[in-house]
Amino acid sequence: MRLSSMADYAVVTMRAAAQHCGGSRASATQLAEETGIPLPTTQKLISLLSRGGLLKSMRGAGGGIQLARPAAAISLTDIIEAVEGPIAMTACVERGRHDCALEPSCQVKPHWGAVNDAIRGALDNVSLASLSDTAPVRLTESAHA
Repeated sequence: MRLSSMADYAVVTMRAAAQHCGGSRASATQLAEETGIPLPTTQKLISLLSRGGLLKSMRGAGGGIQLARPAAAISLTDIIEAVEGPIAMTACVERGRHDCALEPSCQVKPHWGAVNDAIRGALDNVSLASLSDTAPVRLTESAHA
């Protein structure tokens, strides 16, 4: 499993936005320069992340972009789902999806929900604030349960 480039860039963009917490608001241009992500991609990410309730943007003098809530209250799950939609390891764990030819006889289907929940739980346990620290992220014990 690999995150899409957009989900990866969204995490990088959110980390850069978090670095401005408590200070002045950042602009899309500033975030693009700080992250190395092209401006059009940064603008698209800001739009998706704003729609997902993670960023707020204000127009006019003193305007710019800021986190919609504290970095400690934003998880990797929040960021990834704002860009990619609900986390689903397979189609059969997505609500309403029944497009797998093996579904009626699949012996693994009953277990995919637990796998999906474990991955989602691990991502839930990594906050944006922890990504702003210089020390590597350490998962809590509950992430391994």
